[in-house]
Amino acid sequence: MLDKPAGPTHAARSFAGSGRDFDGGTEGGAGLGVRSILSILRRRKVTLIGCAVLIPTLAAIALMRMTPLYTATGSLIYEPDEFKLPELQSILQVDPTTDAVVASQVEVLRGLRLIEPVAQQLNLFANPEFNAALRPAPWYAGMLRWVQALFASQDTDAAAEAGPPTASSGGAVLLAVQRALDVRTVNASHVLEVSFTSKDPMIAAAVVNNLMDTYIKSQLAAKLNATDKARAWLETRARELRAEVRAAEDRIVQYRAERGLVQGVHAGLDTEQISQITEDLGRARADLATAEGRLDAARNHAGAAALAAVAPSVEQLRDQNSSLAAQLQSLTSRLGPNHPEVLALRREIEQVQHDLGAETARVVAASDAEVRAARDRVKTLEDNLASAEANVDRSEQAEIPLNALERDADASRTLLSAVLQRIQETAQRAAVETVDAHEVSLALPTGTPSFPRTGPMLAAATAFGLLFGLFVVYVQELADTSLRSGDDVRGSLELPCFALIPDVPRRRLGRLKVGDYAVLKPLSGFAEQVRALRAGLWRGGATRPRAIAVTAARQGEAKTTVALALGRIAAMTGERVMLLDCDLRRPELARLLGAEGRPGLAECLLGKESLESVTRNDPLTSMDYIPAGAAGLDMGGLFMSEAMARLLQTLRENYELVLMDAPPALAVSDTRMIAQFADATLFCARWRRTRREAVRNAIELLEEAQANVVGVALTRVDARAHGRSGYADADAVHSRYRQYFRD
Repeated sequence: MLDKPAGPTHAARSFAGSGRDFDGGTEGGAGLGVRSILSILRRRKVTLIGCAVLIPTLAAIALMRMTPLYTATGSLIYEPDEFKLPELQSILQVDPTTDAVVASQVEVLRGLRLIEPVAQQLNLFANPEFNAALRPAPWYAGMLRWVQALFASQDTDAAAEAGPPTASSGGAVLLAVQRALDVRTVNASHVLEVSFTSKDPMIAAAVVNNLMDTYIKSQLAAKLNATDKARAWLETRARELRAEVRAAEDRIVQYRAERGLVQGVHAGLDTEQISQITEDLGRARADLATAEGRLDAARNHAGAAALAAVAPSVEQLRDQNSSLAAQLQSLTSRLGPNHPEVLALRREIEQVQHDLGAETARVVAASDAEVRAARDRVKTLEDNLASAEANVDRSEQAEIPLNALERDADASRTLLSAVLQRIQETAQRAAVETVDAHEVSLALPTGTPSFPRTGPMLAAATAFGLLFGLFVVYVQELADTSLRSGDDVRGSLELPCFALIPDVPRRRLGRLKVGDYAVLKPLSGFAEQVRALRAGLWRGGATRPRAIAVTAARQGEAKTTVALALGRIAAMTGERVMLLDCDLRRPELARLLGAEGRPGLAECLLGKESLESVTRNDPLTSMDYIPAGAAGLDMGGLFMSEAMARLLQTLRENYELVLMDAPPALAVSDTRMIAQFADATLFCARWRRTRREAVRNAIELLEEAQANVVGVALTRVDARAHGRSGYADADAVHSRYRQYFRD
């Protein structure tokens, strides 16, 4: 719990590198462990609980003062019709339904073009929620106008002509509505979720439903408008093509009339005439060949078959001649050459041969005439064919422009037919046109506000309060460089902590003085810690210090109270005790003991008063004390004089314990001179108030002056707070030991 003095080796101590972490180094240099964290939270629990309660409380108050907002949500699905007429592709082009297409529909829904008709339908321009000019002016508006008027560079008359602020422009209202609108896709699908937030749940639902309805109607209207434009363009184009076809046909007719080109049933008349002449010429040439064959057969007396084919009468005569010749030969051989029958038969044969020659001559003449007639016909047909071909050549040259005119006319007719067909398709499409988006669910007014979300926000505020409390605790621990326990003293100063002098509350003191409390309440915790301090200073035997200087780093550390209580406790145990008030600049001992204005240590050292005349008795104990007396100008020289050394030597001989209440070590240099005469120096530091650096600096100054600083006493300790701190020495003042004390 409390430490024994470590001997004079503390005088050779070096404080270089003796600084330590904010956890006090209580775990043997192991850093910030679980026990250290729990100890920190235990002693800082007021801060932690305060933050954990205050922040949620403030959040709850803020939530109660907030105007609730309601969010209505509806959804629609975007399913574009993929069918489009070829002529409408450039007008109603529909890309494949990708994420980019759906995202573009999100922006269309959030566009001001759709928001404006919705705002007009619901009269949002007259709603103060969206029209800032209709809201009451804030309390600071008048002050701002006053400041603006004070520093304005414009003419005050011009400002007066401006008049009061008017309603905000329609654009500001539309932007306010747009900010309250939220459109998003649902899980990368084609479903669009439309949400609107407003103070009125009915307005929120109405805006969503009207916006979706306006979006769907605008889509259908856009498609029908595009279809109407396409149909109007097609009809205009059809009229233009009809006019072009009529003009082309008129040019063709006029050209034919000018060139004398007559169109036949299957082709032109010249072409048909050539075909007919060619056919007649072929037949005439065939007839000529036949006639020439007959003529040749008749002239050359070709075979009987050929001749019979040419002249059947000749063939009959020949057959008759052959038959008579056969009969003549038979009669001659049987009757002789001069037989009358033979002679008659010879005459008959001669007649037949005469008839055969005449008939043959006739046939040859007829064939020759037929050949000449056939040749004339062939010649005539050939002449006619040549003339017709010449006419065709002339017609073909004249038909080249005509063919171009006919091609143009055919192209116009084809285009006209296609346009007329597309007009019919467009009319059919307009009759069955559908929208690309359909409502999935309508927005309904909700009774639960979407903002503020009290439960989650309070939970978040509680969590933030707890985390902020932990952060504040951490910052407090980092910023707290004071001495909070004996572990802090040992870890940062390398000195023992002899006692934790508790702070006695005013209600417990009553009319008592703090310096009298240890005597009048000898069984109190305060008196017990003073006795512990005396035990820590006592070394026993020859090493027991007889002259002890009590000092601190700065004023207000309760060093005088500690010195007075320590002297009285020692006197109550039977020791002969002398208490010197060496703080000549700010003497406190005389005030506590009622000896103001009486001579004391200063007069004794100056030789104005004797030791016996300045020595006074404590009214409560057997302790003697010497007040500071009247201070002079050279107070430091008094403690460096031989008189001071002789005085201390005399006091050591007459008293068992000499206590010197020295001034703060950082304030004046007197303490270093006083500490040189002391056997030991007790350093007082106020609990959780005095900074370690100040204590360390003061101790270094004392040790540089060869002072023997033997230990530290923490003063004005809050027993209740330290008892809950979790430090190892907290039990020394814990309330669980209350039965041992009687305050």
